[in-house]
Amino acid sequence: MSITKETAVVVSQKEIGKDIFDMVLSFPKGAKEARPGQFLAMYCNDATKLLPRPISICGIDAEAGTLRVVYRIAGEGTREFSKMKQGDTLEVMGPLGNGFTMKEGKAILVGGGIGIPPMLELAKQLSAEKTVVLGYRDELFLKEEFEKTAEVAVATEDGSFGTKGTVIDAIRENAINGDIIYACGPMPMLKALAEYAREHNMEAQISLEERMACGIGACLGCICKTKEKDHHTNVNNSRICKDGPCLTQRR
Repeated sequence: MSITKETAVVVSQKEIGKDIFDMVLSFPKGAKEARPGQFLAMYCNDATKLLPRPISICGIDAEAGTLRVVYRIAGEGTREFSKMKQGDTLEVMGPLGNGFTMKEGKAILVGGGIGIPPMLELAKQLSAEKTVVLGYRDELFLKEEFEKTAEVAVATEDGSFGTKGTVIDAIRENAINGDIIYACGPMPMLKALAEYAREHNMEAQISLEERMACGIGACLGCICKTKEKDHHTNVNNSRICKDGPCLTQRR
């Protein structure tokens, strides 16, 4: 893990959905160290935007020295990133945070919305038997890439594709079972999956999405309540950027 700024070069970028961009960065040091579930702190070149934007890692190619990020425009910072072209440079820090811990046992990989991209590299690297469940509001993206790694079930809010409803609905409708859940997405989805895992005596590794400031655990701006005490603060909190973003709920 590098907590110093490094210069990355844009290798390619394309729009793969409405306001959703797929960027590949040349970042050899980061590509060598990264693992599924970690993220990059990406800095804008506009000096008025001081804080980095945390973007999950979607793909890792250590041999080519590249990292892939897929993100949605959510504000002026990500809008600036979306305008970058091949050869442009930006400062990045990372890979940061704790990624997923890959285990044996039948796995259910669940991604919802912009929580879908960080699940792709996990799907590629996880050797255990697995099924992927993807939840979309409407427009599908990255689905075909997941299908190269495992069976895929889809849930859409409007029912335009797959199961109408939530990822839990898709799991039930397709009779998907497993020993462990890996997931990333919006908080209501993650809470529902955590409860589903408890009900079915499954471990759940949950990657939390949260606004961040420093990205390295110093500012305590991205804490969440936990059952265990944080050794840093000695209270029942975890820092999403440092202790997470992947947290484990045991059986």
